[in-house]
Amino acid sequence: MDFKDEIKLFGDKVEKLKSQIQTEEATKNAFIMPFIKALGYDVFDPFEVMPEFIADIGIKKGEKVDYAVLKEGQPAILIECKHWGESLDPHNSQLFRYFHTTAAKFGLLSNGIIYRFYTDLVEPNKMDEKPFFEFNVTDIKDNQIEELKKFHKSYFNIEDIQTTASELKYMNELKTLINAEFQNPSEGFIKLFAKQIYRGMLTSKLVEQFGALIKKSIQQYINDLITERLKSALKKENDAGQSDAEKELATTKAEEKGSLVETTEEEKEGYMIVKTILRQKIKPSRIVYRDAQSYFAILLDDNNRKTICRLYLNGSRRYIGTFDEQKKETRTEILTVDDLFKFEEILHKTVDWYDAEKVPAS
Repeated sequence: MDFKDEIKLFGDKVEKLKSQIQTEEATKNAFIMPFIKALGYDVFDPFEVMPEFIADIGIKKGEKVDYAVLKEGQPAILIECKHWGESLDPHNSQLFRYFHTTAAKFGLLSNGIIYRFYTDLVEPNKMDEKPFFEFNVTDIKDNQIEELKKFHKSYFNIEDIQTTASELKYMNELKTLINAEFQNPSEGFIKLFAKQIYRGMLTSKLVEQFGALIKKSIQQYINDLITERLKSALKKENDAGQSDAEKELATTKAEEKGSLVETTEEEKEGYMIVKTILRQKIKPSRIVYRDAQSYFAILLDDNNRKTICRLYLNGSRRYIGTFDEQKKETRTEILTVDDLFKFEEILHKTVDWYDAEKVPAS
């Protein structure tokens, strides 16, 4: 199993187990130690991983860090842990105190779900207030796994990580800023664009109007961009014959009913959108479709008792049918297949409900 698959499986395990983890110590045993092990370190070898590493602070002796990953006998990464349900924000100062008393160049603050990596980019030997790298292991992205891989025992190199740490830090801050502006454009952001298309004086009312237009335009642009990529991916998939099995299955089911159902390009596009929404949560191969005369069904594990959603795209009005825990269908009108992105939360919940059915009651 490669590193990417191992981290993905670990994230799935954390999501399933967290409700059973009641204490900070249990969080360490169930989440933190397996995470360190996934990075290639032997958690039972004190020459590699030292639990309760002593970091004396001035006159305070015996101060302990939860774990220290050692390189050549010296601490390289200090790890401070909290219970998975606890916010990490109030605890930066504790790791901050430990950091400058040791030779470690990296600090990791984690509750087993959120992982925050720190270093000393602003001032040497003084831990930065903001992490340069942060991720949620239950929803980790492929590019984040590539960055995390640099901390693996086989690839760990302090100089290489510090070289990219600054770029990572500022990129993360920029993405946060961009996301905030896209969700709720600030007045400065609104005026930056409005002045380029409106020559008159920007009154408060106009700024408010342009704010709504800019927000809507951004969302439409993102949807168009995603749609174009989906169309490109769908074309490649069709050209490569990757969906032949699914086509054959849909055709067989239709023929069994005595009529041949034609799957439209719009239905295929809707299928790809749903697949994209869910691919960070489950393997894409688990998502299949079955076309019928009256609706287009998207299923989990090719099981008609596990319908993720139904698309009704062939009439004068379009709908998506979503399902609750009792498998009751609710139809909601959509204008275009791009509107399917608005149903990310309920689609994730539906898959969670079906997967939860597999877990036996304790």
